[in-house]
Amino acid sequence: MPDQPHDSAPSASAAWFGPDTGRVPLGPSQRVQLIAPMVLSLLVQVPAGVWAAAHAPGHGLHWRLALHLALAVAGPFALLAARRLPGPTVALVSAFALVDVLTAPVYGPPYVALAFAIALAVARGAVIWAAVSVATGWATAILVGVAIGRIWHPGLIVAATVGLALSFAVGAFVRTRGARMAQVRADAQRRRRSAEERERVRIARELHDVLGHALSQMNVQASVGLHLFDRDPEQARAALQNVKDTSKLALEEVRGVLGVLRDGEVPLVPQAELAELPRLIAGLTTPGLEIALDDRLQGTAPSRATQFAAYRIVQEALTNAVRHAQAGHVRVVLERRDEPDPVLVVTVTDDGRGFAGADPTVSGRGGVLGMRERAALLGGGVDVGDGPEGGARVVATLPWGRAS
Repeated sequence: MPDQPHDSAPSASAAWFGPDTGRVPLGPSQRVQLIAPMVLSLLVQVPAGVWAAAHAPGHGLHWRLALHLALAVAGPFALLAARRLPGPTVALVSAFALVDVLTAPVYGPPYVALAFAIALAVARGAVIWAAVSVATGWATAILVGVAIGRIWHPGLIVAATVGLALSFAVGAFVRTRGARMAQVRADAQRRRRSAEERERVRIARELHDVLGHALSQMNVQASVGLHLFDRDPEQARAALQNVKDTSKLALEEVRGVLGVLRDGEVPLVPQAELAELPRLIAGLTTPGLEIALDDRLQGTAPSRATQFAAYRIVQEALTNAVRHAQAGHVRVVLERRDEPDPVLVVTVTDDGRGFAGADPTVSGRGGVLGMRERAALLGGGVDVGDGPEGGARVVATLPWGRAS
């Protein structure tokens, strides 16, 4: 007899019979699956055993009654082991059914525990056990029945064969359904993990942009304040005020991001828009760094999502210019292009050292990838590299969308 199916075999029907059905209920409870076949078999076979013993020809009513009652109870209770040992269970129930059919009247009620045992075995992957057990029992019943003078009616043989075939078909259906449900559950888990991963990336991108920019701006303004502390106290005081304002805004933005994580709260500060770019640029401008904004939008505005992405891209580009470029001049250009569809083009250039032939994706991995991911979410793109006259250049192309 073949070995019991390994763990990989019943896993296909785990969604129906397995010990873990996941978060989505895909079938009856385990207790119902375990008890229902036994109860149904008892309800049919115990009365059938009494009837078979009462209608048996000849003498020996007492031993026949005891035998058929024992078989009527033994088969259903054997089904309790079908979850862990489906193969041996179907073999044992087949043996009980063989004894029952050879000792009961020819037209006695069917041994329904065998149908459940076959279906459970096939559903849990013990197909060979079921096929060998049923074939052996069926052949033995025919041969022994002929030997003891039992006359098998052709209609009875056909009905029994059809019933056994239906039991195999039901088991195959349940196994296929279990595999399909398991696949659905696995797909749902993958989608959930993918959604969680996208959310983690989004939060990491937001925190990177907010904290990276705030810390860079505070560093610049603190350096200005220290440099001018003795020579120009008023300008030093203004620089320290900028540090205070920047840290306060950064804390509010971080609190807003974490609030969405915690309770789905609405951020405490509105999403940044292009109208906030002058404030952003003023906070980064120092005596050693001049930042110019060239707004060519002529009062028109793209969608809020596009404005937010453009603001964050400019913010990251300026942060990189302050931290890495060693530039004296930075220029930010906003313009609309209408070929073929309207787009917002944001260009940030500086006169710093550029990337010096290095791959910007590697040299500024977090920031560059963050800018490209923001643009990609809207169907746009970001080109990062050295400008034609030296320095770094960031060109973001974002769909215009509908202004809100």
